[in-house]
Amino acid sequence: MQSYGNPSPTYGWWVGNSVVTNKSSRFIGSHVAHTGLIAFNAGAITLFELARFDPSLPMGHQGLIFLPHLASLGIGFDNAGVWTGADVTFIAVFHLICSMVYASAGLLHSLIFSEDTQNSSGLFGPDRPEHRQAARYKLEWENPDNQTFILGHHLIFMGVACAWFVEWARVHGIYDPSIEAVRQVNYNLDLTQIWNHQFDFLAIDNLEDVMGGHAFLAFFEIGGGAFHIATKQIGEYTEFKGSKVLSAEAVLSWSLAGIGWMAIVAAFWCATNTTVYPEAWYGEPLALKFGISPYWIDTVPSIDGAPLGHTSRAWLTNVHYYLGFFFLQGHLWHALRALGFDFKRIPQAVQNADSASITL
Repeated sequence: MQSYGNPSPTYGWWVGNSVVTNKSSRFIGSHVAHTGLIAFNAGAITLFELARFDPSLPMGHQGLIFLPHLASLGIGFDNAGVWTGADVTFIAVFHLICSMVYASAGLLHSLIFSEDTQNSSGLFGPDRPEHRQAARYKLEWENPDNQTFILGHHLIFMGVACAWFVEWARVHGIYDPSIEAVRQVNYNLDLTQIWNHQFDFLAIDNLEDVMGGHAFLAFFEIGGGAFHIATKQIGEYTEFKGSKVLSAEAVLSWSLAGIGWMAIVAAFWCATNTTVYPEAWYGEPLALKFGISPYWIDTVPSIDGAPLGHTSRAWLTNVHYYLGFFFLQGHLWHALRALGFDFKRIPQAVQNADSASITL
């Protein structure tokens, strides 16, 4: 985190990253524990939604979110193609078990292993191969070779996830709203189509193109990951290449920018696209309104005169949009700090301006 030249800065309790910034094993532990919380939430809320699900009402009008996502993936259907919630309990319990595994790994990295993987001796001594492998994942924020090595692994994991999704659709099948059934989908790896959909991706209306885009991303991310792992800094590490800017604060700002932009794109996609977000599971498309800020509202507030709750599409869209907005504000905050801007100067400048005006 930005210290403004202070070798021993102190941070408030809310600055959680500050306690793990230069402790790679603790940093990994916090990531793994966070993953455990996400897995636990997914499993627990899925069971909660399944317990309160009413098959007599449209799924999209019951305030659900995990069940619609599972239904979109073709999970929960019986042999006749009717959604019954089959196998949903297994998915939920599996996530709960995974959350315990992640929690255990987080505790190991937090309490047992060395604070820094570079100094780790492992459980069986410092000369074992696993120790040398762990040491490669040390954190050196101002070392571009170290950062690109870690980035490469992240890209490969993301590429594998995309490939897994493509294969799931091809082998198992996903829900196609055009036929109101689960079907196997082969990806359409048409680079011309992918290029043409850069700016009108919200209008994609067939699953083959959706899978083609994911297949392209899988290839691109895995290839990029391998490139980042295999290559190192070429030439002098200058300010143009990020010297004096690359830091934990900068990496955090870029991460916030990425997730913020993805959240906003997801909000627009969810609000209007009924191929990826079928009406059967998420409710009807939304209408964009403007007040103090943009927001989306349901277009079908009732069925046969009976009032219904907000659709899953409505709250999913609005939550994603506003989280994305605040993530982008966090990006600007941390990016400015990474560049050396001290926000503490702002109240001081205001105070000095007030003093000057009183004097005049």
